[in-house]
Amino acid sequence: QVHLVESGGGLVQPGGSLKLSCTASGFSFSTYYMAWVRQAPGKGLEWVSGINTGGHALRPDSATGRFTISRDNAKNVLYLQMNSLNTEDTALYHCVRGLLGPDEYWGQGTQVTVSS
Repeated sequence: QVHLVESGGGLVQPGGSLKLSCTASGFSFSTYYMAWVRQAPGKGLEWVSGINTGGHALRPDSATGRFTISRDNAKNVLYLQMNSLNTEDTALYHCVRGLLGPDEYWGQGTQVTVSS
C-alpha cells in the first residue's frame, strides 16, 4: 500500500528555515517524479518544486530560489529545504507522487506556520 508521510513542519519566525521530509513506502520511489505542493489558508494549490528520477530539480518561474528540493532514493525520502521564510509561506505542504500523472498520489501534508 502506498504511503507518503510528511514531517518537519512547525512554527518558525520570519527569516527562519525548515527542512521538510517525505518518507515514501509501498512503491518504487526512485522511478517516480516527486513534487511538493502547498495550500495556504483560503487559497488554492500552489506547486512549490519538483524533482525527476534523475535528481533534476524543477521550480516555477516565479520561484525565488529560497527552496531546494532533493531526494534520497536509497532511503525513499523526499526533502524540501526552505530558507528565508516569510509569512506568505504559511501553508499545508504536501508531498506528491507523480503530480498530474496517472499514478498521482498525495500525502496528508505537514503544516508550516511562519509567524513572529
